[in-house]
Parts: sequence; structure tokens; C-alpha cells
Amino acid sequence: MNGFVSVLLDIFRQPSVIVALISLIGLALQHKKAADIMQGTIRTLVGFLVLASGAGVVSNSLTPFGDMFQHAFHVQGVVPNNEAVVGTVLVKYGSEAALIFFFGMIVNILLSMTSRFKYIYLSGHVAFYMATMIAVIFEVSGLPTWGVILWGAIAQGLVVTISPALVQPFMRDVTGSDDVALGHTGGSGIALGGLVARLTRSKKHPSRSTEDIKFPSGLGFLRDTTVIVALSMAVIYIIVALCAGPVYIESKLSQGQNFIVFSILQAATFSAGVFIILAGVRVVLGEIVPAFKGISEKLVKNAKPALDVPVTFTFAPNAVLIGFLGSLVGGIVGMVIMIVFHTTIIIPGVVACFMTGAAAGVIGNGVGGIRGAITSSLVNGLAISFLPLFLLPVLGSVGLGSATYSDADFGVAGLIFGYANRAGGQVALIAAVIVSVVVFYVASVLLTQREKSRKAVAADEPSPAVNGGDVKTED
Repeated sequence: MNGFVSVLLDIFRQPSVIVALISLIGLALQHKKAADIMQGTIRTLVGFLVLASGAGVVSNSLTPFGDMFQHAFHVQGVVPNNEAVVGTVLVKYGSEAALIFFFGMIVNILLSMTSRFKYIYLSGHVAFYMATMIAVIFEVSGLPTWGVILWGAIAQGLVVTISPALVQPFMRDVTGSDDVALGHTGGSGIALGGLVARLTRSKKHPSRSTEDIKFPSGLGFLRDTTVIVALSMAVIYIIVALCAGPVYIESKLSQGQNFIVFSILQAATFSAGVFIILAGVRVVLGEIVPAFKGISEKLVKNAKPALDVPVTFTFAPNAVLIGFLGSLVGGIVGMVIMIVFHTTIIIPGVVACFMTGAAAGVIGNGVGGIRGAITSSLVNGLAISFLPLFLLPVLGSVGLGSATYSDADFGVAGLIFGYANRAGGQVALIAAVIVSVVVFYVASVLLTQREKSRKAVAADEPSPAVNGGDVKTED
């Protein structure tokens, strides 16, 4: 029995397998031919593995950049890196985290079935990271193991259902449809950036789209996303490399390779990773969206798949780079503020700045063009600087390490549940979960009623009338 449970948990820890199973179930519910089901399932699995491989290439190329940055500017502090902190947490709370993750998926489906927020969270890896943080907070409270799993799973289900809902209004602006949602632990920071971009956009002087940036004819090659990303990152890498110095890079990072050559190759590797991600996204979207109709129609009516941040990249490739740079600048500004006020210093997490910053840039561009992309990514960069700072006190001994969780949803969930525990112990923590469930369903009912009222008003409005040859219309 234990072996079966272990195998089951191993399966559900793999986001590629989860997405492939979703595709298989969706196609089967539509009564597709066996050959079509097999083709769609395998293409989805392979496409997601391609996407994940690209993300790994990007992450690996950014690791030396982060080391160079830290050495160049002599900054010591806490590094927001999910993989690093999760590795530490799993040593102590691995079983609890795995069970919270598994049952949290079931709660996500139940919440989607019983509310208007019909988002099925398919980014299994970041959902698992969230489960590890929730395990830490609920273990720190002193709850028994069954209580940690029960209340932790409910909290997990709430987070992964609400996060895509926050971003979806902006996703509709970007995609022009309501078919796909964003499932990532940076959702609240991306949504905040989109909201600020929307509030600060100018109707009198609208900003151009990032994709309308015109290059001189002699620089036409810069229209190629792969080329512009490689060149831009090469400039950034070389500047930081010059500040870090050849001795450090060649002795610690490049294994003796010339530091300029090393920097250029890392920039090219970064661009290659982005290229791979985009290829994987196209395959996954081409398969998962049609397959998801089966689940939408049979299990959770009108459900939307919530996919990882690279799903946004193809809609505005130029905004991806702008978003990364904007979030990195926001992170640097946040770090300077922390230095001035003598707090714990959160070093900008380069991977988080790229992943969530890129999505924030695309979202901001969809809302307000170039100006929106810059504003949104800056706000996201500040969010993923200060939220990890506020999260540290609620993580117990884990918060005393040199790494912490990087994305905004960790900070938001940590502030709600962690500080409830600090304020009132186990009772307050459980009350926070229950209140969150109540607020979730109240919001669902209110939004449903508002939508019905809006439709009723629209139905009662008089149709355009023809009078004396003139057609009366509404603006």
C-alpha cells in the first residue's frame, strides 16, 4: 500500500504527467478515437517537457548571473529561490507537503465545481512549492499531523483557485479570449502590476504596444525575438561581468574560460531557453485547450486550464524582455530601500524577475502598451522584493536560512495564514482558513449576481430605432 501511495505521489509531483492526463481525460470525454487520444496525450506530454526543458535552460543560465551580481555589488542577504528553500523544507516536512499538494488538487476541483471561479491549476511544480510553504506554516503552529494536512489542503486549494482568478481579467485583454488562465505562484504580483498599469494608463495619450516597436531597416534582424533577447542579455551579462571581474568569474564560474566569452555564451543560452519555451508553449496550447473542452463540458462546466507563465510569452515577445528588465530594476530599487532602512536584505531573484516579470510585462502591455509593460513589471519587481521580506518571520527556523520563497503568492498566503498564527495561534489560523472559504463563496455569489444584473439591464435597453431615416445608436 505504501508503495502504491509513493508511486501515486510521484506521478502527481510531475506537472508534465498531470497535464498529459488532463489531455487524455478531456479527449476521452469527447469520445475521440483511440488514435486521436493517444496522439493528443503524447503531444501534450512532450510539449510540456519541451517547455520545462526551456525553463531549466533559462534558470541554469541565470544562476551564474545571480552569482556575478552578488559578487560585483558586494551584497549579502537572503536570496529568493524556490528550489533552494524547497529542498530544505522537504527534509523535515516532505510527507506533509506531498499530502497537502495531493488533497489541495482535489479541493481546487471542488471549489471550481461549486463556484464561479472555474480554474483548474495545472502548474504542478509551483503548486507543490506552495504546498511546502503551507506545510511549514501549519507545522509551526503546532497542529497535529492530520490537522496540518486537512487545513493545509484547504488553504492550498484556495490559493491555487484564487490566484488565476485575480489575473484572468488581464489575461482576457492579452489573449482576446477566455480560454486559458495563468497558473503560477506569481499571480497576485502580476495582477497587482496589471491593475496599476490599468489605473495609470492615459486615454488621451495611449501608449503603443511593445510589438509595434519599429527598428531601422538596417536593424531588421532585431525583429527576431531570439536575436533581440540574445543581444540584450549579452549586454547585461557583460556589464555585470566587468563589475564582478575576470578573476572571480574564471576561477569560480567559468572553469577557466575567458569571462567575456563565458558571459556571451550564457546570454545565448538564455535566448535558446526562451526559444525552447515558446516552442513548447505552442504545442501545449494546441493540444490542451481543445482537450480541455471535454473536462469543461463533463466535469466542471466552463472550466479553464491555468497554465504556467510561459503561456503568455507568445502574445508579446518584446514585452517579455521589457518585463524581465523592469522587474529586475524594481528588485534593485527594493534592495536599496532595505539597505537604507537596515532591514534584512532581499537580493533580487533573477529567475523570479524573469518568470513573473516577463508575464507582468505581457499583461501590462495588453492593458497599456509599452508604458503599461514598464509600470506593471516595476510594480511586480517591488512586490517580489518586499513580500518575501514580510514572509520571513512566519517560517520558523526555515526563515532564518539564506534562501526564501520568491513569488508574490507565497508572500500573500504567508501574510494571511502565517500572521494569523502569530497573532492567535492554532485557533486564529483555523479561523483564517474558514473565513477565507466564506469570503471566497461570498465573492462568487456577489459576482454572479452582478453579472446577472448587468445582463438584465442590457436586455431591457431599447434596441436601436429607425426614425425618419436616421438610425439612433449608442456610443
